[in-house]
Amino acid sequence: MATSKLQSELTDELVRALLSLDDEDESYRVLEDLCTVREVRDLSQRLAVARLLRAGITYTEIVEKTGASTATIGRVNRALHYGAGGYEQILNKLYGKEQKE
Repeated sequence: MATSKLQSELTDELVRALLSLDDEDESYRVLEDLCTVREVRDLSQRLAVARLLRAGITYTEIVEKTGASTATIGRVNRALHYGAGGYEQILNKLYGKEQKE
């Protein structure tokens, strides 16, 4: 198992809980109880930003499409290039390695 800066007993339990979910309905229920509406929207927005950045879309277009601030886009971009590889893993699983807009 990879070591993460976030790793703790509590975070391990959260990760195991998320991995135990069977489908989208269960996932929505857990997200609704665990997070605020704003937190879920922010996470969703960051994933969309990562997808668009990987597709080569400009910051200006990403702002227009997602409403994300340039600061958020910059943070996601840094994570894509210098982070733990989580965005790439999930984008590859959702869209494949050669994803286009």
